[in-house]
Amino acid sequence: MSHRVLVLRPEADFARVDAMPPAGFDVAYHGPADAEVPALMKTSAALVIPAVGPKLAPALFEGTSLKLVQVTGAGVDRLDQAALTKLGIPVANVAGGSNSAVAEYAVTAASTLLRRMAWSDAEIKNGNYVKFRARMVADNLAGIEGLLVGLVGFGTIGRAVAKAFEAMGCRICYFDPAGGTQAVGPAVRVNSLQELLTTADVVSLHVPLLPETQNLIGARELSMMKKDAVLIQAARGGVVNEAALATALTEGRIGGAAVDVYSTEPPPADNPLLTLKGEGASRILLTPHIAGVTRQASAFLFRTAWQNVKRVLIDGQPPQNRVY
Repeated sequence: MSHRVLVLRPEADFARVDAMPPAGFDVAYHGPADAEVPALMKTSAALVIPAVGPKLAPALFEGTSLKLVQVTGAGVDRLDQAALTKLGIPVANVAGGSNSAVAEYAVTAASTLLRRMAWSDAEIKNGNYVKFRARMVADNLAGIEGLLVGLVGFGTIGRAVAKAFEAMGCRICYFDPAGGTQAVGPAVRVNSLQELLTTADVVSLHVPLLPETQNLIGARELSMMKKDAVLIQAARGGVVNEAALATALTEGRIGGAAVDVYSTEPPPADNPLLTLKGEGASRILLTPHIAGVTRQASAFLFRTAWQNVKRVLIDGQPPQNRVY
């Protein structure tokens, strides 16, 4: 018996990391906006989707016989939890598959900002080698070793990031809005977000997008940060108020920011982070939601996702990593 599985991402994504579906599946690969998708939903036993993408309307799931919605990543915010729960459709993710990739991104981005590497690259290409080198030396820039890294969110990704920074000789503190208390190594829990923001040299965000984390970092919070501190935003778009961040960078109130996620993806041309000028633009490092995307991470995520689909459809077992 062949089980129909609808996948809303290109087949090439799976092929390039040798993570194709196991035998026993009739797989249809489509984009979320393809005209065939609503009809295929009605005949599919499982839906496989990436964590990143447009929100899927609850109406798309009505009248289906889906036994599983499998996300090939950790985030499930493109799904309507209330609607799918009411319909009795289980949703599972792959937790932890991008931990090392995000940790690598956070350390690399922090070092790039602190040492002004991308800024230097642009200045040298503009013929400003001598002048900018003199400024770099005069500004007495800090390396990453010995700095205090403040992690906002201390789940599996936050703890992996802590280990990576610790390996670079950093001190670690954390504040978890969800109340997490499991420390890694010498990580110290602080009592408030304010305490973290006012003391950390690097602030790295690793929280989901929830009502309580929407605009968690706004103008007030940015004003608490040290003038030379840097912000790493690799959590979810909407956690940081982008207009407030643009203002803080323009006015030189923080040392810099790396932004991998946006309130709207892809960000429109008028996103304030894309319209920065002068030194404000030099203080920001923008990436297209790829902090957790490496060859190794993708292979693990896709293979684990397929194993879970097989577990449900072929083995008749409940899904692992069920979110709701």
